[in-house]
Amino acid sequence: MRQRQRGAQWYNSAMIAYDPTNPLIVQADRTLLLDTRHPRAAEARAAIAPFAELEKSPAAMHTYRVTPLSLWSAAAAGLAADTIVARIASFARNPLPPELAAELRELAGRWGRLQLVGHPEALWLTADSPALLEALLTDPSITQLLAPGGSPGEPLAVAPAARGPLKQALAALGWPVEDLAGYAEGEAFAIGLREQTTQVRDYQRAAAAAFYEAGTARGGSGVVVLPPGAGKTLVGLVAIALVGQSTLVLTTNRTSVNQWRREILARTDARPEQVAEYTGAHKGIAPITIATYQMLTYRPGGGAGFPHLRLFDARAWGLVIYDEVHALPAPVFRATAAIQARRRLGLTATLVREDGREADVFSLIGPKKYELPWRELERRGWIAPATCVEVRVALPNAERLAYATAEPRDMYRIAAENPRKLALLHTIMRRHPGAPTLVIGQYLAQLRAVATSLGAPLVSGSMPQPARDQLFEAFRRGELPALVISKVGNFALDLPDAELLIQVSGTFGSRQEEAQRLGRVLRPKPGGRAAYFYTLVSRDTREIDFAHNRQLFLAEQGYDYQIAEADSL
Repeated sequence: MRQRQRGAQWYNSAMIAYDPTNPLIVQADRTLLLDTRHPRAAEARAAIAPFAELEKSPAAMHTYRVTPLSLWSAAAAGLAADTIVARIASFARNPLPPELAAELRELAGRWGRLQLVGHPEALWLTADSPALLEALLTDPSITQLLAPGGSPGEPLAVAPAARGPLKQALAALGWPVEDLAGYAEGEAFAIGLREQTTQVRDYQRAAAAAFYEAGTARGGSGVVVLPPGAGKTLVGLVAIALVGQSTLVLTTNRTSVNQWRREILARTDARPEQVAEYTGAHKGIAPITIATYQMLTYRPGGGAGFPHLRLFDARAWGLVIYDEVHALPAPVFRATAAIQARRRLGLTATLVREDGREADVFSLIGPKKYELPWRELERRGWIAPATCVEVRVALPNAERLAYATAEPRDMYRIAAENPRKLALLHTIMRRHPGAPTLVIGQYLAQLRAVATSLGAPLVSGSMPQPARDQLFEAFRRGELPALVISKVGNFALDLPDAELLIQVSGTFGSRQEEAQRLGRVLRPKPGGRAAYFYTLVSRDTREIDFAHNRQLFLAEQGYDYQIAEADSL
């Protein structure tokens, strides 16, 4: 039966409703077109975000794609296949193509059909049907990772060393594995949180609990996704307390090492000698050890390997925490594949990776266990509301001619270093008098000019860590009204009062960098003040296209970018 404003179709013995006035256009190739002008657009975005990825975001119509990995992540987090189909249908403007509903159910339903389970001498790969195991045995990439022997239709024996590579190989074939093989117990190390200095928010406790899952085999490996400023470090500390074993924390840079150590000593009862740094300056090992990815991937000359990867075996770790897991380097992926018997927690603001290795995070660190939308945390007052503005400014005539005749990579740099951005920067700062300001960019020559013009310090990778820490502390105390920061500011900047961030250049179309940079100003402000994130781009250049791509993840989170012309400010 069809009514004037509501229709229905029967697919697979289940009625799927649609409404031609709804905001979502559903296509058979697993793309979803969201009409952003529709009154229910925000509601629809929130409904599909757990299993759909934003690909394009022109003003009126956003394009989402449902991928196998996004479906497996949703299924691993407990979202049933029928619920996914029902969510799409509830916002659909057109009837769901019958083949699409069937495909979504089939792909999401693959999660849990294959499982790795423990066995005294080897692991077993089990399936919900003998036929599936037989089909996998026809692929050489799988058979080379299996132990010899076995009977047709029986569980397949897997050597413990092949646990990680097998999960990667099966995911590449379109068959994710639920790893229920359990974990080796690390050295016992019980710590407690200091109640007088530590207030654990409800979502932080829920995130740690979702990772741990009461110590069962279904817990102990996975990723928690929360925006910058939401307290992911505290989630890690709750997880350390839950596991109660020695812990290796891997993070992005020395600033982050210092922050982890400071938080551990302030918020737990761990003693200073029980928390060690493994960095270029200090190579200590203790029940809680904090190291950088850069240290682990240090490679001496002469084609040698990565000597510091031995840190993974330096102690019987019960837990490895990967901070900013989206930045995990390839050598650490390889090392992680070999330690699948250790509990693994990934912390990140976004699972977007510019190298396309999201499936390896899923396979080797674990599926997404907890995520809370950025806008939800903003609504609850845990992060600051933010206004995002893209300001377009024309190139001067001389640079326009150089741009027109340059090689593609040089074209981007010419646009990024547009000299007119400097005057525009001052104009924006006058619009926000007294706001603690961060200026961030990609190119050091440009940043030096900005720092000179503002009379502000420049923090770059060449600055010694103690000098950086002094400047950050002066900014926190309000002694410095502005800092100019290179890409070292993309991660782990604990500057809660920063209110205005102006991005003068970036790393091409990096979505993760855009998200991290907005995160620098998302800590809640006194009086509920808003944060402002300005991106300066050169009109009629490739920088516009890169800026559009950079904004995709934040648009997926519900942030709108206002477009302004420099002349209008």
